[in-house]
Amino acid sequence: MTLTIFALRMRFDDYRISDQLKDNLHNMGFKRPTDIQFKCIPHIQKGEDLLAIAQTGTGKTAAFAIPIIDKLQFAKKKTKETVPRVIVMVPTRELAIQITEVFHSLCRNTRIRTQCIYGGVEQDDQIDALIRGVDIIVTTPGRMFDLASQGFLKMDKIQTLILDEADHMLDLGFYKDIEDLIKYLPKNRQTLFFSATIDKKIKKLAYSLVRNAIRIQISPKDPVSKNVAHSVAFVEMDDKRFFLERLIKENEDLKFLVFVRTKVRAERVKAAMARVAVSSDTIHGDKEQREREDVLANFKKGNNKILIATDVTARGIDIPNIDFVVNYDLPELAENYVHRVGRTGRGRDRGKALAFCAKEEKELLEAIENYISVPVERAIVDKGEYKETIQYTDDGSNDWQKLIDSNEEEKKKKRKKKKR
Repeated sequence: MTLTIFALRMRFDDYRISDQLKDNLHNMGFKRPTDIQFKCIPHIQKGEDLLAIAQTGTGKTAAFAIPIIDKLQFAKKKTKETVPRVIVMVPTRELAIQITEVFHSLCRNTRIRTQCIYGGVEQDDQIDALIRGVDIIVTTPGRMFDLASQGFLKMDKIQTLILDEADHMLDLGFYKDIEDLIKYLPKNRQTLFFSATIDKKIKKLAYSLVRNAIRIQISPKDPVSKNVAHSVAFVEMDDKRFFLERLIKENEDLKFLVFVRTKVRAERVKAAMARVAVSSDTIHGDKEQREREDVLANFKKGNNKILIATDVTARGIDIPNIDFVVNYDLPELAENYVHRVGRTGRGRDRGKALAFCAKEEKELLEAIENYISVPVERAIVDKGEYKETIQYTDDGSNDWQKLIDSNEEEKKKKRKKKKR
């Protein structure tokens, strides 16, 4: 409790970091550290290994970026050599881009260079950046190993390894990639291990990498941020599109992030919204990287206010001012519910999240409630409101006259066939 109170009183201006870094933090609107930043920064500045467990939206990226940049600035005073000294490994391209943007903002007006390395795009620009010289590499496993094997990426002078979203990396099967990465790195290094969840497998990996690590865990009873008002409505699978349409049209000025279970379903929901004149974009693994970047950029700028996503891309979406998260489909992994709703209510902002739960998804809801240790608030929809919502749609499915005319047309066709 004392630490939390002190964190609220302490300002970044009070930290022993460079003036340029303080100016950048001020320009980004960062005045005081979050709990995870307050607890991590001093240990990272001392060069200690870290095992940090914290829910999404707590400011983990800045927790390691601030002290790392400051340390590199100090080191730069002693040498003019620009070689990779920090590597940040993440599970997805979107997350790599997002973290790189944070580093770029914090590194403004410093001599620290950051390069993002990921697959799905041409490698020439990334190679050119490495040849010119970079201090920090933010990367996904595949392209990193490609460039290392080609001799463009040297990792023999890495001083700090950061593994971010480690639990998601394990979900995606990157265990061996992490083990292989260690072979390239100096043994005498600092290792920072960040994860939103902790289990036996994650502990095994973490303690195989860190030495005498400081363990920091910020895990409230309900891992969903207090800034997020989240609830669930019981809606049949085939009726979800009607409820989504109504929710969006009654809140036209808000920015929506809609989660579905599969890539195919994402496109189907987009098509269903298009039929009722609701414009939306989709983001999932089947899209080319450039297209995914364009979709995120448009959503970030507010050019399109509705984004339909799968869980694979969920952790890379760290966009400010998302007003509403909709769990169109409940996630099959309970912990993904926390990651999804954590896309809204970031920092000190407030957000809303609504889940649609069909009969066949009630076991998934039960698993979510067991995971977060508290029941999700029920949004009561009475029969009258339910019927009204279905009739509210503009997709023509409830145009009774058109249905009658269509039925009459079918009867005429059948009579003609009989005469033949």
